[in-house]
Amino acid sequence: MLTRLSAAAPAFEALRKLNNDHAQELSYADEDRFSLLLERSFFAASIYEDEAFLIAFDQDADYDSPNFLWFRDRFLKFVYIDRVVTAPAARERGYGAALYGALFQTARAAGHTLAVCEVNERPPNPASDAFHARLGFVQAGSASLQGTGKTVRYFVKEL
Repeated sequence: MLTRLSAAAPAFEALRKLNNDHAQELSYADEDRFSLLLERSFFAASIYEDEAFLIAFDQDADYDSPNFLWFRDRFLKFVYIDRVVTAPAARERGYGAALYGALFQTARAAGHTLAVCEVNERPPNPASDAFHARLGFVQAGSASLQGTGKTVRYFVKEL
């Protein structure tokens, strides 16, 4: 069911397409960028190869996302959930919760005590808001991302 990801994964292109189908929420990734995300991640996994995936980084990652850098400026040790998505036909099956559960277990085993993420406020993402609230994430800040038209809210959860 849960598969660790790499650029050599058989479902690489299907997952990149899933990412790009949700670029408004996640950000577009060409082949090189998606490969780099997987290579530098602390945790990357999918469910049934291409129905859902999650990519997360720890505080030491070589990553240029302004959202990731916002957290790194404020917290010493954390796992940053960069992107998580479930294919429309696979929703309401608990895949997001399963991916987060696996990440939290891996993070705790590595000594992490904090998980962090951002959720779009503009454009709104009410499904993600509800999902993160159910998991116990609380808002720690917000920002307008220059040149994107996006406003995000930053969330944290103690593990």
